[in-house]
Amino acid sequence: MTQQTTMEVGQKFPLIIKRLGINGEGVGFYKRNVVFVKGAIPGEEITAQVTKTQRNFAEAEVVTIRKASKHRQEAPCPVYNECGGCQLQHMTYEKQLIEKRDIVVQALERYAKPLATSVEVRKTLGMDNPWNYRNKSQYQVRKEGKRVYAGLFAEGSNKLLNINDCLVQHPITSKITVATRKILQKLNITIYDGRTLDGLVRTIVVRTGIRTGETQVVLVTTRKEIPHQAELIARIKKIDPSIVSIAQNINREKTSLIFGDETIVLDGKETIHEELGELAFDLSARAFFQLNPTQTVHLYDEIKKAAALTGKETVVDAYCGVGTIGLWLADKAKEVRGMDVIPESIQDARKNARNHGFKHKKYAVGTAESVLAKWRKEGFTPDVITVDPPRTGLAPEFIRTVLKLKPKRFVYTSCNPSTLAKDLNELSKFYDVEYIQPVDMFAQTAQVECVAKLVLKNK
Repeated sequence: MTQQTTMEVGQKFPLIIKRLGINGEGVGFYKRNVVFVKGAIPGEEITAQVTKTQRNFAEAEVVTIRKASKHRQEAPCPVYNECGGCQLQHMTYEKQLIEKRDIVVQALERYAKPLATSVEVRKTLGMDNPWNYRNKSQYQVRKEGKRVYAGLFAEGSNKLLNINDCLVQHPITSKITVATRKILQKLNITIYDGRTLDGLVRTIVVRTGIRTGETQVVLVTTRKEIPHQAELIARIKKIDPSIVSIAQNINREKTSLIFGDETIVLDGKETIHEELGELAFDLSARAFFQLNPTQTVHLYDEIKKAAALTGKETVVDAYCGVGTIGLWLADKAKEVRGMDVIPESIQDARKNARNHGFKHKKYAVGTAESVLAKWRKEGFTPDVITVDPPRTGLAPEFIRTVLKLKPKRFVYTSCNPSTLAKDLNELSKFYDVEYIQPVDMFAQTAQVECVAKLVLKNK
């Protein structure tokens, strides 16, 4: 058996890139070692130089491209290589969609081998316009000399990149952020210092309603008192007529979390209004909402297709958040129930159901497995369960509960192909995985969303 060769930092060698890794890096093999190369594209022949070694893999950078992919392009963003927010701008969009599907296939090959050959993984559903889609920006604010900067930290560093125009952000969020940081500079309002923890303004958050055109600006500060508050508000209001809400969130902690617990409306409405298809939502500063509403409609339509409702089925929307998926399915369901561990999310879900006139909806606070067990004792077993869990996937207890309840259909929406594959491997004991539909929610990044349709086996 061939021994693996130990690689050293600085070592150079020719490498053929075979696949795309889950973080958007090219993957090649050098003497039985896996080598991850940032910025390399499948099919390319390169000279790689090792930057970091582990026991059975290495990270490397491109020294020269000996044979470039026809899908390689110049990344249009000026800070693309430093930022790290996007991973695939150097690749044509058509190729991005192909590689995202392959990331799903790779996850099946690694974690659910029997499914890798039997399950249909469909072509990735792409976007009509893969730019300017994000409805919300959260830019850190810092000061150098007299200049106030707003942007993102360079990948793996404490260096803040001043970003005037992010190509995946909705243009209005960039316009308002730039104008707000200039106002902070003019009024000489103190800016947070990440080292000393002094200063007032930490973050500028801007969210806009893509369909409604309503925008909210939130200043995250270290304390309540804002000097020149009246003038600050007046100037922010003048930036753009879409601004209908200006709020302040107070975060005193030394933390990487953006928001603290206290939010104060400084001017205008507490929420902005946004629409998804036929549904409408009021969004407060801290409310979760999909970052790409246009593509979310396609994602939710795929969930609806997989659920295959006729009007006679009872549906459970597990990990329901504010209830958006359940609402999307409600017009075709006999009854929809949902649960979440966050009480505020359940309050919002109930409010959203009321606002849309849905009476056949019921919500509970708690883990999906405990609430389902309680409902089962009360005589309720769903025909269809739909889930959209966090990146960590489904709790083992929840999978065990599903396999006990055996709903006719199980629709699994996932933002992490690895945990999806692991969970499908367990669920496939009792379910046929009919297909997996990848959906591109975050163009220019390596992230891929999936909808998997599972149907109970006839035994």
